[in-house]
Amino acid sequence: MDFGVFLEQTRRGANQEQAFRDMLEIADAGEAWHLDVVWLAEMLVNPARSVLSAPLMVATWIAARTKRLRVGTAVQLLPLSHPIRLAGEVASLDHLSQGRFDFGIGRSGSPRAYEALGIPYAESQARFFEALEIILEAWKGKPFSHEGQFYNFQNVAVSPRPYQQPHPPVRMAATTEETFPRVGRMGLPIFVGLRGMDIPELAGCLEAYRQAWRDAGHPGNGDACLRIPMYAAPTEDAARDEPRETITFYFQRQAELTLSPLGLVGTGSNEVRQHQAERLSSLSYDEILTRKVAFGSAPALVDRLGELREVLGVNGVAAELNPGGLLPTTQELRSLEIITKHVMPSLK
Repeated sequence: MDFGVFLEQTRRGANQEQAFRDMLEIADAGEAWHLDVVWLAEMLVNPARSVLSAPLMVATWIAARTKRLRVGTAVQLLPLSHPIRLAGEVASLDHLSQGRFDFGIGRSGSPRAYEALGIPYAESQARFFEALEIILEAWKGKPFSHEGQFYNFQNVAVSPRPYQQPHPPVRMAATTEETFPRVGRMGLPIFVGLRGMDIPELAGCLEAYRQAWRDAGHPGNGDACLRIPMYAAPTEDAARDEPRETITFYFQRQAELTLSPLGLVGTGSNEVRQHQAERLSSLSYDEILTRKVAFGSAPALVDRLGELREVLGVNGVAAELNPGGLLPTTQELRSLEIITKHVMPSLK
């Protein structure tokens, strides 16, 4: 099982300068404690929540000061950038990191950044798949032309080609039931989470992903990384009590965010969104602990993550160490130290 941390949330009370210093401190600790990867979100126009408007730049910054730690996007929003420019930027980062980059991609369930850039969210899925097709072709380094719904160009060749061949690992986020088999058919590693699904639902979706993977003739059985809030403490009482406020706030905010796009074209069924929001807002703390997170002492986390690996068949985890943003950095670092030194070795 690979172990990573997911960075997105600015800590409450931190200014923007401090938010970058906090990320750097986590990355430096990850390098020192043999974490596998740091995943960076893309949050373009949400200053109350994140400073990660340019995750590829931050990834380059982290790669430049580390030697072994991998860095990745989780996720880069493909419809919001021209795919030719993005192909060149990712390939350049792949060279600068000497092949320590993973390209996590998605389109986001929120229309906020689309509205800011004047891109209709209803076009997000079509734009996503057209952009992905172009990027994969561009990385071959040969001149090509494209005539599509959103992009048209003739005889273009992107330089450099990626450092990793044929290209950096491409991992696609899936949050809706119908997306899982599509990712499997494409033969792509997948990002999954428990915000909108419970464990049995996610297990069923992952089986659909793996069945589609096998039916398409891809070798192996797929590759799934689970994004999950994680908190480690010296005792079970501390692991239960200390993150209560931040994780409760996190799920209440998720309920509000789920409702915010209601009525907008391309954001899915209003009924489904309302049902998801009701489920999130009605979660008790005990339900959060048993269904949505991995909190505990080191031995308890070994058991919890082992069970999730058994039930879901995941190959890795991306730990959200402070999803609500209410914990001090010292507690994030303590969690990371316990995870890397006392949990990770048992699950490698």
